[in-house]
Amino acid sequence: MAKSTNKPADVRAKTPDELGSLLLDLRKEQFNMRFQRATGQQEGTARVRTVRRDIARVKTILAEKTTSAAKS
Repeated sequence: MAKSTNKPADVRAKTPDELGSLLLDLRKEQFNMRFQRATGQQEGTARVRTVRRDIARVKTILAEKTTSAAKS
């Protein structure tokens, strides 16, 4: 699982397949954090925000790559 925030330059350097697997990992992490919050086990609440933003960043860059590939 990704423990640090993904910088846009690092994410843009990845292939669409790598972005898909990164997105899957981030969503799994988000899912696990939701369960931790529901059971009262969550300690770092700031991580929820960074994961949510990382998911948005990956989805945006993946959409950019998809549209640019379609235009080419």
